[in-house]
Amino acid sequence: MHSIFFFPLFLLFTVGVAAGGESSGAGENPFTPKGYVTRYWKKQISSDSPKPLFLLNKASPLDSVQFAAFSKFADQNSLSTHLPEFCTKANLLCFSDLTPSLEKHDGDVNFAVYNERNFTNYGTSRPGGVDSFKNYSDGQNIPVDTFRRYSRDSAGHKDKFTSYASNANVADGSFNTYGTAATGGVGDFSNYNNEVNVPNLRFTSYTDNGNGREQSFTSYSGEANSGDQKFNSYGKSANGAVNAFTSYGKDSNVIGSTFNNYGETGNGANDSFTSYGNNGNVPENTFKNYGTDGNVPVETFKSYRDQSNVGDDNFQTYGKGSNAATVNFENYGQSFNEGTDKFSGYGKDASGETVGFKIYGVNNTFKEYTKKGVTFARYNETTAAAGPTTATLAAKSGKKVNKWVEPGKFFREEMLKGGNVMPMPDIRDKMPKRSFLPRVIVSKLPFSTSKLGELKKIFHAGDDDSSMAKMLADSLSECERAPSQGETKRCVASIEDMIDFATSVLGRKVAVRTTETTRGYNSNIMIGKVKGINGGKVTRSVSCHQSLYPYLLYYCHSVPKVRVYEADILDPNSKSKINHGVAICHLDTSSWSPDHGAFIALGSVPGKIEVCHWIFENDMTWTIGD
Repeated sequence: MHSIFFFPLFLLFTVGVAAGGESSGAGENPFTPKGYVTRYWKKQISSDSPKPLFLLNKASPLDSVQFAAFSKFADQNSLSTHLPEFCTKANLLCFSDLTPSLEKHDGDVNFAVYNERNFTNYGTSRPGGVDSFKNYSDGQNIPVDTFRRYSRDSAGHKDKFTSYASNANVADGSFNTYGTAATGGVGDFSNYNNEVNVPNLRFTSYTDNGNGREQSFTSYSGEANSGDQKFNSYGKSANGAVNAFTSYGKDSNVIGSTFNNYGETGNGANDSFTSYGNNGNVPENTFKNYGTDGNVPVETFKSYRDQSNVGDDNFQTYGKGSNAATVNFENYGQSFNEGTDKFSGYGKDASGETVGFKIYGVNNTFKEYTKKGVTFARYNETTAAAGPTTATLAAKSGKKVNKWVEPGKFFREEMLKGGNVMPMPDIRDKMPKRSFLPRVIVSKLPFSTSKLGELKKIFHAGDDDSSMAKMLADSLSECERAPSQGETKRCVASIEDMIDFATSVLGRKVAVRTTETTRGYNSNIMIGKVKGINGGKVTRSVSCHQSLYPYLLYYCHSVPKVRVYEADILDPNSKSKINHGVAICHLDTSSWSPDHGAFIALGSVPGKIEVCHWIFENDMTWTIGD
């Protein structure tokens, strides 16, 4: 497993208003969740610092009647039957339950500005014609789209998807039995799910048994953040299928792609991967049982994962039992920060296969790989273990760092001085907006991997590949992960639980802080007045970061040997104050990975320097009160 130097999904921070000002809870109904949280703060926190409005405003918005009703439903294990109302009233992240749509259209249709539909039996047996989806679910917060039995048995039918679910937040799209047994025709996916925060896309039984059908993926999931695409049984038993992946996952952050049973038993397949995963951050691609038993397939990988940061490709039983396959790897895996490619059972039992590797990356494992018909040209066999780390080399050469080490994301403590000008990274919260649940309700909901089935039922997760199912499983896994050496951690789903964890580590005299706003992000800022918390002494902190979950969930952990600062942030031209920031400096970095982005950005190695960063929007840090 690579040590990844970006902030993972649950660390895509959030900020509110800096601690200051009395909470509006003075006039709050004492029987509401927010009223109870306000009283709990007064009871548990002994410091004289004002109540943090930015934290208390994350309390559940339920009124007293709604609170009582949903608490009763939780007692009766019946929240699932009231989920839409529960999600709306409690401000949760939930996905729409789509009802089957059997709508039919006699002629060509241009779908423009179309949202969240379930196409259950669309375009079946269509002779010719064009259906165009333009601006479909664009800019939606949580679009859910399902295409089932689309273009099945069609002949010469063209499907065009242009600007599909672009700029969405958490997108869930599935294509089942798409183009099955279709003859001719073209499927064109252009500008598909670009700039989506958390895409989850699934193609199941796509163009299986098709004849001469072309599929094109252009600008697919570009600049997307932390999601997955899965192609399962794609082009199975197809004849003369042509599939082109161009600019796929370019500039994306932590995108996973899985190709299972792709092109299996196909005849004359022609698949090209061009500019695939380029300049991405930790792209993860799995090719499993790809092109098995194919006849005369041609596979081309060109400019694949070029200039990306780490990431992994796993080729397992790729081209197994194929006949006269041609596979060309050109400019493959020339990553900025090397990843790992594993070839296991690749080309096994194949006949007449030709494989060419030209300008191929480093740090790769070839196991049970067919030796016949394979040509390596300019293959970089050096692994990271054999020499200096990427961070060290980058520091010495001054090589421009990958875009994922964002300017200003990490900085040295000496930069926190009045008058210094420095870049401010994008500190905006990328998570869907949600609220905490009241502790009374949270305590009645299952929260463990062993209870995942119950949770999926409550939140209408559907199949295991759905966005909701993955969201539940991933967050639970992270919460149940064993703590790192010296770490104390806890996932908290209520403000009361967060208060309890922070005070258990730091005592009851505590204060919680966050950066006031996001003003100044992605631009140069000037540091104004700086204050070291607790006189700038070395201290402990509890840092809390959001996880992606239906209700607001924070991953909180203790952070020893830090200094925490507050600083006025000024416009460098007018010198006027535009923000009030909170920064944390980690003084002991000896246990950090050598390839951590901080060392690539700052030019050092673990244990030699301190590393500072801002507290991002809706993140927070707890310290002993001044």
